[in-house]
Amino acid sequence: MTARAALAEAAVVVKIGGSTMGGDDTSLADCAALHAAGRSVAVVHGGGAAVTDWQERLGVGAEWVDGLRATTAEALEVVTAVLCGSINKNLVRGLRGLGAPAAGISGVDGGTIRSAKSARLGYVGEAPCCDPSLLRTLLAAGQLPVVAPVGIADDDSTALNVNADSAAGAIAAALCAGQLIVLTDVAGVLDDDGRLVERLDRETERRLRESDTIAGGMMPKLAAGRAVQRAGATVRIVDGREAGAVRAAAAGEAVGTVLV
Repeated sequence: MTARAALAEAAVVVKIGGSTMGGDDTSLADCAALHAAGRSVAVVHGGGAAVTDWQERLGVGAEWVDGLRATTAEALEVVTAVLCGSINKNLVRGLRGLGAPAAGISGVDGGTIRSAKSARLGYVGEAPCCDPSLLRTLLAAGQLPVVAPVGIADDDSTALNVNADSAAGAIAAALCAGQLIVLTDVAGVLDDDGRLVERLDRETERRLRESDTIAGGMMPKLAAGRAVQRAGATVRIVDGREAGAVRAAAAGEAVGTVLV
């Protein structure tokens, strides 16, 4: 096993959300710095807001079922174009401009992300799993993979829109990653009084769910994080707008919320 292949066993998976990809974002610089320091890094990105914006521009209505985004065949074309196209390639371009040898792929490539097609939401993948073969090849070659969360159904013929948090969790688990760092646009998990929960145990999580303090977009982040934590990884949910947050989290510093 090469040195890079061995490093892949303790990869850092960073999930970048669409809400944190702004002009003052430093997460790409952090990822590039981690790679330059010899860490194996894989980035998984979202971009739901951009997809909705393009749907509105093109007159393809966004549909929601019980608060979840549904995806028609027409909408899937927009999802694929935006996530696998403009967002993915802009992130790759940004990382390469910072000196990191980034390589953009989607979950369709190499069958990297597979999932069952939702019975309620159309072309949406549920409970994704990851075949890490292509990612391991890229990491072993010294590349920094950037993954768009469009996966493929088990029949190998149907593309599916996959929640980016769920995709990141599946990738981190399949890579046996040492760390999963999930970026969001708040300080981390907040309690009933709006204060940061620095260490989130399961009992506190249960209580905050029951009070609806944990809701919405934080739910898939925690579901993905708990699954990866059971596999032995350290999981942190941090504010992606905070300068140096990814590097601090990767160094084990007390930033954001760590799952315990």
